[in-house]
Amino acid sequence: MAWQIELSEGAVKNLKQLDHQHARRILSFLHGRVAQLDDPRSIGEALKGSKLGELWKYRVGDFRIIADIEDGVMRVLVLKVGNRREVYR
Repeated sequence: MAWQIELSEGAVKNLKQLDHQHARRILSFLHGRVAQLDDPRSIGEALKGSKLGELWKYRVGDFRIIADIEDGVMRVLVLKVGNRREVYR
């Protein structure tokens, strides 16, 4: 069963700031790979830290996608997208 990918306002803003090629690659990864999995945690990695324990990250080249996985509604809410040097700030 496919997961629904939803972008927060912040994630949409982050994607608009990226080069179109990178933004397309990230969206393709989300809709083509993550949404099709039985468990989106299988290719992601949990963020570490007390406040970040429920968030997950995905790696697409030098870019990171920070997301919240909501099992009850089968939704992956993308919170932030950016270069790995800047996305965790």
